Amino acid sequence: MIRFEHVSKRYRGTSKPALSDVDFEIQRGEFVFLVGASGSGKSSCLRMILREDVASDGRVVVLGRDLRGLSTRKVPYFRRHIGAVFQDFRLLPNKTVFQNVAFTLQVIGSSRAFISQAVPEALALVGLAGKEKRLPHELSGGEQQRVAIARAIVNRPQVLLADEPTGNLDPATSVDIMQLLARINANGTTVVMATHEAGFVDQMQRRVIELSGGVMVRDEVGGGYGDTSALPSLAPEPVRGAAAVAALTAVLELQREIAETPPAAHVPDESDAPAEPPPPVGETRAIPIVAPDIDLAGLGLPDVARKLGLGDRDDRSDEVGPTS
Repeated sequence: MIRFEHVSKRYRGTSKPALSDVDFEIQRGEFVFLVGASGSGKSSCLRMILREDVASDGRVVVLGRDLRGLSTRKVPYFRRHIGAVFQDFRLLPNKTVFQNVAFTLQVIGSSRAFISQAVPEALALVGLAGKEKRLPHELSGGEQQRVAIARAIVNRPQVLLADEPTGNLDPATSVDIMQLLARINANGTTVVMATHEAGFVDQMQRRVIELSGGVMVRDEVGGGYGDTSALPSLAPEPVRGAAAVAALTAVLELQREIAETPPAAHVPDESDAPAEPPPPVGETRAIPIVAPDIDLAGLGLPDVARKLGLGDRDDRSDEVGPTS
C-alpha cells in the first residue's frame, strides 16, 4: 500500500538531507508509528505520502501509484483516498462542526444526500453526536481534534496520516484519541502516525519505524518507542539555602519554647552553701599577694632591682592590707 524505495530528500539551502536512503513498506490495514527526535524526518515522510513533497532520489509508491510521476492535476483526486490529521486541528472557525466535516465532501463534489448521511456517521464514530451545530471555539481541545479526525475519515479513506495528533492535548484526552485511532484502524483503515508519545507506543505494541537524522535505524513489529535514556527528565532542583533556613527555624523554635517555659522552683542543697562565710559588715581582711619570681639580674637589670627593693626576699608571704 505504501512503499519507500531508497528515498532521499534534500531541501534547497540545506547541506544535510532530510531523508537519506529510507526503505520500507507498509501493508494494508497496518498501524505504524513513526518515531524519532525532532528533525529526524518523520514529517517529511508524511508529506511525501500525501504528495506535498517529492523525493529527490528513489521512489514513493502509494496505493499503487508512483507519486513522482503523478501530475499536479491528478493530486487532488489522489488525496481523496488519504485522510490527514494534524497537531493544530486546522478547523474553519466560522463554520459549525457539521459544516467543517461536510466541507471535505463538498470540495470533491459529493451529493447532498451522501453528505447528510456520511457526516452524522463520522461524528457518531468519533463521539460527537448531538454537537453538529457547535462552533469550534465552543469545543474543548479534545473535541476539536475529534472533529478533525471526523473530517479526515468522512470520505472513508484507505490511509489515515496523523502528525502528532495528541501534541496539544492533556493526557486523558490523548488516551481517548489513541483509542479512537485504534478503532478506525480496526475497521480496515491503514494508520501511519508520527509521534513523540513514548507511553502510547510502548503500550500499543504496534509496528515501529524509527528515524534518526533522516536515516531509518529500526523497523520493528510489535515494538516499543525504544531507548528513552537520552530524553531529558525534569527533576526538582534543591532550593538554595533550604538547609540553612530549616536550621534557623529550628533554633528560633527552640528559643521560643525556652522563653515560654516557666522557671522551676530552686531547692537549696549542700552545694549551694558558701565555702567561706563572708566577713562581717565593717570589717576588713588581708588579701595575700604572691609575687612571681623574676630574675632581674639575669635580665641585666641589677640596679633597677636594688632601687626597687626587689633583691633577695626571705618572706614570700607578705600581705598588703587592710583593704576595704
